[in-house]
Order: sequence, then structure tokens, then C-alpha cells
Amino acid sequence: MSDIEQADRPDRFSVAHRTVDGVRVVTVQGEIDHDVKSVFSDALLREDGGARPSRIVVDLSGVSFMDSSGINVFVAAHQAVSATDGWLRIAAAQNPVLHVLQLVGIDALITCHPTLEQALNP
Repeated sequence: MSDIEQADRPDRFSVAHRTVDGVRVVTVQGEIDHDVKSVFSDALLREDGGARPSRIVVDLSGVSFMDSSGINVFVAAHQAVSATDGWLRIAAAQNPVLHVLQLVGIDALITCHPTLEQALNP
């Protein structure tokens, strides 16, 4: 498991990723905004062992706020994994974050699941 924290804001944002049955599971805590955009993007798409992940589930259960920076990261990650016949799924978004995803139509592009377990099932 890899953990990444924003050095100047460890109480407001953290992200960890692990692999479950060949799927990168990225667990995010805190707020996703412009200040953490690159850290969030790296957690989703960073190459481990020479290969970029092609199947990713992002657990947003610990995210209380997300602005357009997060939306941009999701769109870029979706495009990257789709180019390799992979997929990106969102799990357990809290209502305020889910509302943002629905408002801008990301839920039509990236499947949103109520739980992590449901997102991991085919």
C-alpha cells in the first residue's frame, strides 16, 4: 500500500492505494481541490512496476468536498484507462460530492457505485 499526504495539509487530504485482484483501489480522505490535484492524479495513474493501472476504483467515502479540479482528474484518468480498454469506477461518494458528480455529468461517463464492494464486482 502506498500513502501520500499533502505535506502542508495532512489534516485536510490524504490518499492511499492498494491492489485488489488486479484492480487499483485508491482511497481518498479529506478535500479534493486545486492544491492536491497533482497528488490525486498521481495516485490514480502512477505506474507501479512499469505499467500504468488499467482498472481503477476510487473510494470517495472519506471525501467531504471536491471542486472542478477533482472533476478534471477524473476525466483525464477515465480517458487514460479507456485508451487501454480499462475502466474507472467511483465508490461510496458522500451526498455533497455525488451531487457535484451528477451536476456535471461525470456519473454518465464514470460508473458511480454506492459501496466499494459493489464497485469491485464485475
